[in-house]
Amino acid sequence: MSSNIKPQTEEVKQMFDDIAPTYDRLNHILSLSIDKIWRRRVVRAVRRLGAKQILDIATGTGDLAIAMARKIKDATICGADLSPEMLAVAKAKVAKANLAERISLMEGNAEHLPLADTSVDAVTIAFGIRNFENKENCLRELRRIIRADGHLVILEFSNPKSRLIGWCYRLYSHNILPWIGGLISSNRSAYEYLPASVDSFPNPDKFSQMIESAGFKMVKRRSQSFGIAQIYIAQRV
Repeated sequence: MSSNIKPQTEEVKQMFDDIAPTYDRLNHILSLSIDKIWRRRVVRAVRRLGAKQILDIATGTGDLAIAMARKIKDATICGADLSPEMLAVAKAKVAKANLAERISLMEGNAEHLPLADTSVDAVTIAFGIRNFENKENCLRELRRIIRADGHLVILEFSNPKSRLIGWCYRLYSHNILPWIGGLISSNRSAYEYLPASVDSFPNPDKFSQMIESAGFKMVKRRSQSFGIAQIYIAQRV
């Protein structure tokens, strides 16, 4: 896997390795635990789709994988991530939840996955795709491993359309978030990168078009919390 990691991707991997010990605590503090509500909505969407073999890309510390295993009967989930330190945290959480028989974890690059064609019912990504170096290649790779008529479900941040909410959100994400993140994690640059990566991510219309161009159809999106995040659901062509 490491031979396929490009320089920018390697930097992202190192950043998440560095913040892995404090990631969960900071994530819930900085989001006021709203991220838990968004993940529950993703789980409900995946459950309604009837997916049983699920790949959770950019699984991080395993929050979404664990939530799906708990709520989707008989589902088996593979969680993949670039960061071995994040995966180490995920492994401990999976073991504590007694879900090791249903959740497997692997280190992997979303552009080059060691999985067979059409081998999963659904792929999920929560707050990860904006960190992918080549999003188009990753989307095409994910399409390759999803079975015919299977689904892609993505939860990602976006910039609110409302001027007032957008102003408040940017004030928080660019000023308060880096300060708190740096104070607790001792890595302020990581928490400066995260809002910058949201700013550079395609807007919801453009990203929906990217998903379609990668070989998906019926792309739907659901705005979360006044547009702070979006849930994208698409079916493989």
